[in-house]
Amino acid sequence: MDVKFDEKDRALLMLLRENARAPVAELARKLGLARTTVQARIERLENQGAIAGYTLRAGSATEPALRASVLVSIEPRSGPAVLTRLRALEGVETVHTTSGRFDLLVQVTAPTTADLDETLDRIGEARGVKSSESLIHLATKLDRTGRALP
Repeated sequence: MDVKFDEKDRALLMLLRENARAPVAELARKLGLARTTVQARIERLENQGAIAGYTLRAGSATEPALRASVLVSIEPRSGPAVLTRLRALEGVETVHTTSGRFDLLVQVTAPTTADLDETLDRIGEARGVKSSESLIHLATKLDRTGRALP
């Protein structure tokens, strides 16, 4: 399905990313549209697949203390074995394949520096991993994914 969004659709989606539970009347006020128009837009965006669902945004009390992005280079044909190892590590949240110098981008969380260090060691020791580089997240300045900012 070819989905077309106008500026009001994009603004509505941004508001829903910030707070998916915002009342339709509040969204309408912010967008300068009638409440029924906003409700109809939401239903159309849901039907078109632009809105796949609504989710819980965890508060800062439930967020892990530490986050890191780990750039990983792997040996040829070792992807499945490395991915199996990464799946087994509790602190690994997401794994993305990448283009460029590194093969994988691994998002890691941990409650303490000791736990983070342990997870990073386990990633580096995985059979098939040539090298890794860790980037510890310090402060979040912008987040449009729905996580609560401090």
